[in-house]
Amino acid sequence: MPILNTTFKPIIPFTNGHFNTVYRYLFVKEDSNYNRVRIPTWDNDFIDLDFSTKNSYSLIVLIHGLEGSSHSSYMISTAKYLNNLGYDTVCVNLRGCSGEDNNLLQTYHSGKTDDIAFVIDYIKKQCTYKDIVLCGFSVGGNLAFKYLGEYANTIPSEVKGGIGVSVPIDLNSSQIELSKFKNKMYIHEFLKSLKLKILHKADKFPDFKLDKKRLLKATKFRHIEELYTVPIFNFDSPEDYYTKASSKPYLDAIKLPTLLVNAIDDSFLSEECFPYDLAKDSTNFHLVTPKYGGHVGFMTSFRKQNLWLEYQVASFIQQQLNIHS
Repeated sequence: MPILNTTFKPIIPFTNGHFNTVYRYLFVKEDSNYNRVRIPTWDNDFIDLDFSTKNSYSLIVLIHGLEGSSHSSYMISTAKYLNNLGYDTVCVNLRGCSGEDNNLLQTYHSGKTDDIAFVIDYIKKQCTYKDIVLCGFSVGGNLAFKYLGEYANTIPSEVKGGIGVSVPIDLNSSQIELSKFKNKMYIHEFLKSLKLKILHKADKFPDFKLDKKRLLKATKFRHIEELYTVPIFNFDSPEDYYTKASSKPYLDAIKLPTLLVNAIDDSFLSEECFPYDLAKDSTNFHLVTPKYGGHVGFMTSFRKQNLWLEYQVASFIQQQLNIHS
């Protein structure tokens, strides 16, 4: 019954989910120390990988969330924490998120696991790691879990498990949750970034017939899906996209040890994103649901050394996967 107890006990005001979410985003700033490797893809595009190495035999693959990058605070802090323990890390910048626009009209979406499979295959062929672990945040966690389930029978033997933090494993119910008034400031920031990228794509690819007026008026994710994700990635509808891109249907197929850390007060997540029944009946799917934490927050106090989340990631790698640097 891998529903794990939690030791997460934040002080006020970190017991407020919104405060915890915003605090990490606004106030946790660290410098990165990456070595960027650009890998060409099969479709004449590229993916930028940011390595931070310690000459380890073990590599942790970090995948950022929606409109994030390797420079998102949670990516840098997790990479540094793992580096300090002797692990190598690589931060995967999803297409169009590395600071430079990708070549194609297509960028990324919440279930585009062929890119993750391509990155893992590249690492296997070009590097000499004995152990590889995936760790995804928010949408990056959805990608990690979907990859582990979708490719369960073909995953390289070097891949030993996966970790997901604040993961919307059920995209349809999560986008409904995000559309509520309580999340207005978050949805505004996400849509602002997405709109600018899509407008740029429309200018770059004149054959893409974008209704710019509708885009500028968009107030929900499903509006973005209707105008961009559905036609560009050949889905039938936003609902078809949410169904096919969600990782929840693939969780049963995962054969490797996995950990999901979702806070109860995460305003991005619906009830469907807390798979208690699956964890109770599973031998390898571990679930931690702290009462507090927000969305990819999990800060306990104003102290500089505030690393509960990073410790959970490292602890699972060391104790459950028995992987050492």
